[in-house]
Amino acid sequence: MVEKTTAARGDYRVFYPITTRWMDNDIYGHVNNVTYYSYFDSAVNRYLIEEGGLDIHRAPVVGFVVNSSCDYRAPIAYPQAIEAGLRVARLGNSSVTYEVGIFRRGEDSACAAGSFTHVFVERAANRSVAIPEPIRRALQAIQMENTQ
Repeated sequence: MVEKTTAARGDYRVFYPITTRWMDNDIYGHVNNVTYYSYFDSAVNRYLIEEGGLDIHRAPVVGFVVNSSCDYRAPIAYPQAIEAGLRVARLGNSSVTYEVGIFRRGEDSACAAGSFTHVFVERAANRSVAIPEPIRRALQAIQMENTQ
């Protein structure tokens, strides 16, 4: 049995506001499932840029997404104000698994909770390498307790 990603606001370490867009809604009147992955990616990359110093255009080492998942718990719809909660579930030598919760602003339970894994690669050689130290320090700052 697969363990579900936690969905409580207090379990996440950092939060980013997200502006939903009209185009995020699908024909059923709520945010389409694939849009949540864009929210996850935006929150993680904002953290890596702001806290880890990642230069997405010129850095010799970048993160490639190799795995992702999402559990949908409650619908959201444009124009709701939402937030992405972020934490690190597992930190390895060349990879990191993030957990992201999508919350309606001010609510304690996530509408969606998911995870994805980055493998850090040398851009020129397209091979996995150790996570750069400034990024590693930023990831450790939001890492869950009792993890690798």
